[in-house]
Amino acid sequence: MRNYSTVSTDERPYPGERSLSGSSAYLDGKRAGNPHATRRVEGGPMRAVVAKRVERGDADLSEIRDLARAAGYEVVGELTQTREEDAAYAFGEGKVEELAALARDVDADAVIVDNRLGPYQTFNIGGKLPEGAEVVDRFTLILDIFGQRAQTRKAQLQVELAELRYELPRAEAKTSLAKRDERPGFMGLGEYDESRERDIKNQIAEIKRELDSIAEKAETRRERRRESGFDLVALAGYTNAGKSTLMRRLAAELDVDENEDRHPDLDTTAESEDRLFTTLGTTTRRADTGRRDVLLTDTVGFVSDLPHWLVESFESTLDSVYHADLVLLVVDASEPIEEMREKLVTCHDTLYERNEAPIVTVLNKIDRVDEDELAEKREALSALAPNPVAVSGLTGERVDELRDRVEHELPDWQFERLVLPLSDDTMSLVSWVHDHANVESEAYEGEQVTLEFEARPSIVERARAKASDLAAADA
Repeated sequence: MRNYSTVSTDERPYPGERSLSGSSAYLDGKRAGNPHATRRVEGGPMRAVVAKRVERGDADLSEIRDLARAAGYEVVGELTQTREEDAAYAFGEGKVEELAALARDVDADAVIVDNRLGPYQTFNIGGKLPEGAEVVDRFTLILDIFGQRAQTRKAQLQVELAELRYELPRAEAKTSLAKRDERPGFMGLGEYDESRERDIKNQIAEIKRELDSIAEKAETRRERRRESGFDLVALAGYTNAGKSTLMRRLAAELDVDENEDRHPDLDTTAESEDRLFTTLGTTTRRADTGRRDVLLTDTVGFVSDLPHWLVESFESTLDSVYHADLVLLVVDASEPIEEMREKLVTCHDTLYERNEAPIVTVLNKIDRVDEDELAEKREALSALAPNPVAVSGLTGERVDELRDRVEHELPDWQFERLVLPLSDDTMSLVSWVHDHANVESEAYEGEQVTLEFEARPSIVERARAKASDLAAADA
């Protein structure tokens, strides 16, 4: 007999379906560890069959295989079908019978479907599978990965929010059926509980309030950094594009190969590993780009074909991108042109709605392509990626060109020349300017100090105010 997690109000998942939210503590915040991290069976990963339906053409299973492996599954079988969606099974009923037979033959623990399944479709497919085999659709799988990688309170809250938004339409369906006097156990929906929908909405509201509070603190921190003279640069792009490796290459205090002892926090937030969703939270480090003081932030990777409720749940993770002074949009240059184009479109759809900063496309992993192939891809993608920078985060090739481009694209600095009375307070101001600006000259003549520098406009204004106070005190 399979042991199901408790969903809430003693509800059970549909046959073959995983409970998402049962072990999460939504309101009190007292999560006892990560529930997603304990799903692996003893003795090795769970065995999975991956399946996908498309309405035309051939189904590509490469991404769902990668997603399954990222979640910890061993892929032991595959199945595809080209046809219009079946309302009852998503696939044709005969294909589901074939899927069930395959799952039985390879002793699969799960069937992972690279489509979005409705509750009734999940129920129906699960009813065909061998006992104990679960049904996991694309979005449940992604939530599973996010849940495994959620280490910070913010990340955990975002996972919980996404899970609740996934469950809400199901609760609403139960409410609708009950109001139409349908049988309480219709299609495996379980007993009707009129409080469940309300509880989910209350939990969503509570989590959103906590995330809003976290976002306010993050915005205060960003403004404090700007006031300290830092430019904020964000790394964005599709998952597994090499953002974390590139960050290690650019960061002033990090090394591409060995940093675990100095920065144990990078183990889960900016590791350089060839798998999807390695970065869920954000990591910010000082970057070495030249004369500008830059803080570089690595962010969660985009993924295609996500429902709006899932994108909205993780929107606060992208605040570092939306509020940056410059965005580096990282693309894997070793992928086929059409795949690169699709991923660029996904990124643009996410960024351009709210982002106001300039965006520089970075064609990463050029160590995997020759010059002719790279030139062909530049030309083919010129409309989506005008004037990109081509680099290898792994080898460091052309990274200096990227540093120069960052300097060029950042907001213009303002030049200022201050003539100050020589005093202890003046020397404190000179030291402050050195910390917050790029000092071009510093001259001492008699009882005066002449200071010429470039800095963000806000820093120049503060320097002028400090200089005015000095002049007033000297008068």
